Amino acid sequence: MPLRSFARPLLHILLVSCLLPACSPTSAVAPQVIIHPQSGVPIHVTVEVADTQEKRQLGLMYRNELPAFSGMLFIFPQETLLSFWMKNTPLPLDIIYINADFTIVHIAENTAPYSTAGIPSKHPARYVLEVNGGFCQQHGIVAKDRVEFSRVTSKLL
Repeated sequence: MPLRSFARPLLHILLVSCLLPACSPTSAVAPQVIIHPQSGVPIHVTVEVADTQEKRQLGLMYRNELPAFSGMLFIFPQETLLSFWMKNTPLPLDIIYINADFTIVHIAENTAPYSTAGIPSKHPARYVLEVNGGFCQQHGIVAKDRVEFSRVTSKLL
């Protein structure tokens, strides 16, 4: 049997398998927050990092969509009480406040788009993860769950 007859099916298998999320070039190198729920399997969220004043101020404003299992990780220089708002943000978000020990200390779920009302952390936090509204309820994420960072780089870490 000619080599060509083996090459075509093999090429097809390789192409199809690389269309899976685990093989995508962006997920292989992109920073991630891994959430470890108290029950269930770890949840991987691909993130953009907001670690400067300018990036933190802009956040997810003006975004009309946020892909599933994606979000923004805000990194602050120190742990403190934090407050966010939804000004110019058309998407409802879950805002996950995380302390310096990488434990979720508060979650503001399904925040109101475009609202200028403050959304405080209730407990000191150093990191904030914003994901699509309803994400935490859908995946069973609650306060006291642990998180870890993968491939997240910042001068503030």
